[in-house]
Amino acid sequence: MSSGSGNREGRPGEGPEQLALIRESVRKAKAPRARPRTWRGAALAKELPVARVVVNKGVLHLDQFFDYAVPEELDAVARPGVRVRVRFGAGAHQVRDGRREGGRLIDGFLVERRADTDYTGPLAALADVVSPEPVLSPELLGLARAVADRYAGSLADVLQLAVPPRSARAEGRPSPEPLPPPPVPEAGTWTRYAHGEAFLSALARGGAPRAVWNALPGPHWAQELARAVGATLASGRGALVVVPDGRAAARVDAALTAVLGEGRHALLTAEAGPERRYRQWLAVRRGSVRAVVGTRAAMFAPVRDLGLVAVWDDGDGSHSEPHAPQPHTRDVLLLRAAHDGCGFLLGGTSCTVEAAQLVQSGWARPLVAPRERVRAAAPLVRTVGDGELARDEAARAARLPSLAWQAVRDGLRSGPVLVQVPRRGYVPRLACERCRAPARCRHCAGPLEAPEQRELRCGWCGRGEPDWRCVECGSPRLRARVVGARRTAEELGRAFPAVPVRTSGRDHVLDSVPGRPALVVSTPGAEPVAEGGYAAALLLDGWALLARPDLRAGEEALRRWIDAASLVRGQDEGGTVVVVAEPTLRPVQALVRWDPVGHAQRELAERAELGFPPVSRMAAVAGRPGAVAEFLAAAGLPPDAEVLGPVPVSPAPPGGPRRPGDPPVGEPWERALVRVPPGTGAALASALKEAQAARLAKSGASPVRVRMDPPDIG
Repeated sequence: MSSGSGNREGRPGEGPEQLALIRESVRKAKAPRARPRTWRGAALAKELPVARVVVNKGVLHLDQFFDYAVPEELDAVARPGVRVRVRFGAGAHQVRDGRREGGRLIDGFLVERRADTDYTGPLAALADVVSPEPVLSPELLGLARAVADRYAGSLADVLQLAVPPRSARAEGRPSPEPLPPPPVPEAGTWTRYAHGEAFLSALARGGAPRAVWNALPGPHWAQELARAVGATLASGRGALVVVPDGRAAARVDAALTAVLGEGRHALLTAEAGPERRYRQWLAVRRGSVRAVVGTRAAMFAPVRDLGLVAVWDDGDGSHSEPHAPQPHTRDVLLLRAAHDGCGFLLGGTSCTVEAAQLVQSGWARPLVAPRERVRAAAPLVRTVGDGELARDEAARAARLPSLAWQAVRDGLRSGPVLVQVPRRGYVPRLACERCRAPARCRHCAGPLEAPEQRELRCGWCGRGEPDWRCVECGSPRLRARVVGARRTAEELGRAFPAVPVRTSGRDHVLDSVPGRPALVVSTPGAEPVAEGGYAAALLLDGWALLARPDLRAGEEALRRWIDAASLVRGQDEGGTVVVVAEPTLRPVQALVRWDPVGHAQRELAERAELGFPPVSRMAAVAGRPGAVAEFLAAAGLPPDAEVLGPVPVSPAPPGGPRRPGDPPVGEPWERALVRVPPGTGAALASALKEAQAARLAKSGASPVRVRMDPPDIG
């Protein structure tokens, strides 16, 4: 472009005909989109001129709806559920012609059109409607509000988790026409369970059965989930299945395609990419697809006429959302089942304490197989304790006793052998050197630690334990050490030089391995599926899992072991599992008997005696020294609330990954636990939310982090 004066009819040599063509092309070009305006002087919508908006501001003291005026030009597209842009933060002095102006442009959702407002001051106008696609339904809004209240969080933060980012290209594509309901699928392997066929029949009739399903080991669980979804779809309703990771989602996706055919379900995982995932999400919201399988974020999927919600392996840490307000998949699906009156299925090869509580309370029914079927499907489990390791000096050097070597040699004759090694980072604080029982506080049963080689103290309540002795064997000696997967792979490679050794872990996770003889060394949770099942499995360093400084150490160790052992062939096919851990410990005995339900029931009884979750509700409050005590003193906690601590928070290791909620690098923090009895959890969440909102409204206050129902409490 040139500047200065010039010939109005064009440059020399440009005739009137050429100039007319240029002007015509400019008129036909698409006009650039104007920036959102203040709509100064614009007329308002004649009917329902007020829009109630939830703005994308996750701070608690702004957790409310805000009213905006609706310009007449936006009247047709400003419908409930659409994404909007609004100006936020204008002061009372920024008013012109009776309308508030100024402020920063932020995103939000229009939740309601109203004829009037209860706000006494002048309203700002909606800046723009981002898209006419209604993405926030009243059902999803109600669910998000319930989740925010349960976890002492803000509605805006939950909506960030529930509604995926917009893709204009995906919105521009029409979704396919919905298919008619499929026929009721056959029961298949559900006949192995005592009430399996009855559960499917209830779903097919339009019922809402609630069950805790202890799945048999083997590859059939994905097909069984698919048949439950098919029975729900046959009744004309929708179904939602949430699994912990993309590998499990791919297995259920393939099973749904085999049972239902193409086009009846959507796969919602991060691996799909933003555009494809949003396109699938829109198909679900528009009603084109009635069945969904996905990972954690799919727990908010807007399935129409919801008839079944299912979660697989609820003990997996991937089901716990790391972003505020950090909800858990199981609890969100429980809220959906209660609000929508739909069926509920909590399944897994193991059993969590929360699942056992659902059965004990009568809210759900157990869905288990007879013991004779369990014994046939499960592999033979053999144990190796410290006594045998002490007698086998050669095995002690390589951490493998003679029984383990024999199991590996026999297994390699007919197929691959799985070797599970505790993941790096599972470093126990302290355990008994003789029996490896976790060292716990006599007052609150918290884990004992000795930071910087100082005297023993509790990691929960902070009390000292100078004269500790093991309650199991009476020994006063402690230990803490672990050996990683790489060293194990090197040892096995030297012992079996003719056998290929493959590893699966955080850096590289294998989905599957061939059925040929091989050694597969894996960390917990990364075990690949073997064609035809593994011939044998070794579960090494069991004490390292059992001695983790956490209330769930035994439950988590058993879940990890059972998940790995479920990949091994059944006892009838010669499958063998060897676990290197003290045979007398409760989780080891539960593995030998293949009784995760009994273990969860006993854990639940002990939690009830100690007053720990899930029998009670608990919150973790963390911040700088002094800030936590100040926060708790200002919070109007319920009268029956009990505060444990505060105690120092262990900093993240230098150079290691930082998890959400970790203290800032180099800044000392402390943490307190607040627990309340059953029935008071809502009051605790409300009190902590109000205290946090009041603190955030003050300038200069030290940050304090609040988390309801923390999965790891030390």
